Amino acid sequence: MTDTNNNTNATETREKEKGARPTHVAKVRHGYGKKATYEQIGVAWKTEKGALYIKLAGTQVVSQFALYEIEQDAAAEG
Repeated sequence: MTDTNNNTNATETREKEKGARPTHVAKVRHGYGKKATYEQIGVAWKTEKGALYIKLAGTQVVSQFALYEIEQDAAAEG
């Protein structure tokens, strides 16, 4: 019974977030030092309970990635 409630809550959270803009960007680093580049591989939303719902794009396999909070001014500009 708990699993059903958790799945329902997760689905409701995702549906609410579909209209909301992401709060974080997921990026992976390629290279080292000053020559390092960052590739955006997805986005994330902060849920009401403080968790992060992460949606990665594409079919890449990554073992590590970083989440960067989107600044409010940049998010408003689109």
